[in-house]
Amino acid sequence: MLLNNPSDAGGEEADAGVGAGPSGRFWRRARIGQSATTGRLGQPAAAGAQATSRAPRTPVVEAVAHWSATHRLLALTAWLMLMGGAILAGHVFGTQSLPQYDPGPSGVAERSLVAMHVVSPPTESVLVQARRPGAASSLERELRVAADQVVAALRALPRTAADIRSPFAAAGPLAGGAGQITPNGAGALITFTVAGPHNNADTTVLRAIQAVATVQAKHRNLIVAEAGGASLDRAANALLSQNFAQAELTSVPLTLLLLLIVFGAFIAAGIPVLLAGSAVATAVSLLAVPSRWLPIGAGTSEVVLIIGMAVGIDYTLFYLRREREERAAGASTLQALRIAAATSGRAIVVSGLTVMTALAGLLFTGIDMFTGFAIGTMTVVGIAVLGSLVALPALLALLGPWADRGRIPLLGRARTRAGRSRFWTSLVSRVVRHPARWGGVAAVGLIVLAVPALAMRTGAPAVDLPSSLPVVRTLAQIQHDFPGAPAPAEIVVSGPGVRTPAMDRAISGIRAAAAIGGPIHGPVSVTSVARGRGAVITVQLAATRSTSKSGIGSTAALGVLRGRILPATLGRVPGVSYAVTGATANSYDFAAALHSASVLVFGIVAVLAFALLLVAFRSVAIPLISIGLNLLSVGAAYGLITIIFQQGHLSWLLGFTSFGGIMNWVPLFMFVFLFGLSMDYHVFILSRIREIWSGGGSARDAVIGGIERGAGVVTSAAVIMVAVFSIFASLSTIDLKMIGVGLAFAVFVDATVVRGVCLPAALALLGDRAWYLPRWLRWLPAGLHV
Repeated sequence: MLLNNPSDAGGEEADAGVGAGPSGRFWRRARIGQSATTGRLGQPAAAGAQATSRAPRTPVVEAVAHWSATHRLLALTAWLMLMGGAILAGHVFGTQSLPQYDPGPSGVAERSLVAMHVVSPPTESVLVQARRPGAASSLERELRVAADQVVAALRALPRTAADIRSPFAAAGPLAGGAGQITPNGAGALITFTVAGPHNNADTTVLRAIQAVATVQAKHRNLIVAEAGGASLDRAANALLSQNFAQAELTSVPLTLLLLLIVFGAFIAAGIPVLLAGSAVATAVSLLAVPSRWLPIGAGTSEVVLIIGMAVGIDYTLFYLRREREERAAGASTLQALRIAAATSGRAIVVSGLTVMTALAGLLFTGIDMFTGFAIGTMTVVGIAVLGSLVALPALLALLGPWADRGRIPLLGRARTRAGRSRFWTSLVSRVVRHPARWGGVAAVGLIVLAVPALAMRTGAPAVDLPSSLPVVRTLAQIQHDFPGAPAPAEIVVSGPGVRTPAMDRAISGIRAAAAIGGPIHGPVSVTSVARGRGAVITVQLAATRSTSKSGIGSTAALGVLRGRILPATLGRVPGVSYAVTGATANSYDFAAALHSASVLVFGIVAVLAFALLLVAFRSVAIPLISIGLNLLSVGAAYGLITIIFQQGHLSWLLGFTSFGGIMNWVPLFMFVFLFGLSMDYHVFILSRIREIWSGGGSARDAVIGGIERGAGVVTSAAVIMVAVFSIFASLSTIDLKMIGVGLAFAVFVDATVVRGVCLPAALALLGDRAWYLPRWLRWLPAGLHV
């Protein structure tokens, strides 16, 4: 039963759902049908007769909405207290910046270094070079003077720069190597390490950047510029903050404008933004609590913002449009709220659980970056669901007809009626008449679009920043003028066996392997750390230059080092443990973790979603159809980003340079996010179809009626999401562009081709069999039954 038995409540509440109008007639019909039988497709009527002997209980979702509507001020006060408490907790606890470790052996080595309190400070380089190569000989003296001024400026900042090395220092601690001067003498390289705590390096390095800029101002004929790990991090963080600020400033007004078009009234348009914004603010503040134990990265808040606004607006749209539809059919405000809770509210619960299930798949990757994403996004989705069930009914009950105030001339009257969609009715009517033809063409089109994804290559560019940034140009110039700078592998050794003769023999074996050439070469340096409790052995990997071929070579060298050389040397030292880290090892381990986790995450998300939808809709076919259609839309999105970003098409329009692949973390993130977001639309449409079918409509009429009533809301929500995601395609970094293009296209396809053609075609082909539940599964609970 979707609503209370009239004998359970008095007055207006007792008649909820049996008022005048088409909707009231449907609810009366549904209730009579449910009291006579437990279902369709041959399920026994005796069970239904037995059910009528018990007074049915009001479903929890409807009961919560009814309580919120009748205690509106108390419910809104509780919601505000939740927000205030979360913000206060975030302020008191403060978000902790726990270190994020790489997966695999690299992460083991990094944890070992942290346990021994060993910090590898980031290295910076200052390039001093003639602006015109032809003028190098005449500027030789000025070049040396500028280099000396850089050294003096850095030495004046002992808390900023350490281990300064210059090629012009004759001897002593400042002496550099011959490799720090270009062969033609037109440029020199000064290196130093950033002093102070490693976590504050991107802040500390600012003083060095300013000191170098002061020297640059004195020498207009020279290039005096700095680049390195800390300065790149600083530029990346600043650019990321600027990009998200730009996205926020653009997306909020755009969202409000589109909502005004959807609702035709100012107050109604502000409600979705208010609910979504409060959910995001609450979730971001609450992240301070798990950040004390889990690695919640700096980018988590931005991901929470994207997903929180998406689901918050979706849920409010679903609820508002259903409430408007019921009021237009003659129901009172309280009746409309109870019906909206029993239908759209239940769909929101199922959708929210499905979204959180999909996002939880990120926890199984074992990658710290995704752990923060998973915790933050699951939190914001849960809060958005809670707000839709508690705060939204209370706010609508408080506003009443005022929710439609502030109508826009020529647009407001039509929008407040929340009518059916003629376009979708016409399209779906054609699809259900010829489901095999329409569905086949749509499915084949999506499969063809997904084919390029079979050749998808994942990886990462050396620097994921625009080449227009000064620090990126400087780094590129350094790599050009000083090629072949090796990326060493660091072998971290710890344990009581470090100070033993066996350890000395193992180091000799590593040096011997490096001396004969092959995968590793010298020099091999050994640094004792943690007062002799550990050691860091640095070796050079073969072919570690900045080309794709050498990248493959360095990865192969890493495999030989880990698989053969170290087991034959350090592996024979009792009482020690070792692990390899470094740039090559980090990249390889991250890619390997993503590859192994992807299959696991895909499987877990699909299985959990199948189980949840099986319980929600009490059907075996519906979960299979849902998962299959979601995979089609995700595959099409994969194919599109492969065409654009890997093959380089439209790079002139989007403003990027292809590195010949897709960012390695983007496919997994897109799958999880799209799988969850697609289920929002899917569950809502299916709930409307199931509603009509359960009330006695034929399978064909249920498909047409459900989509003509629900597709308009889905289209409105999808238009907003496509517009917001498209903004990210205009941002600076290539990974944000991939996410923006992929999500915008997938949502568009999902709300049009999949929901308008593929879904009705599949349901029309199956007919009543789409809702069949085998006898051996009828023990499943019906608590989430929509």
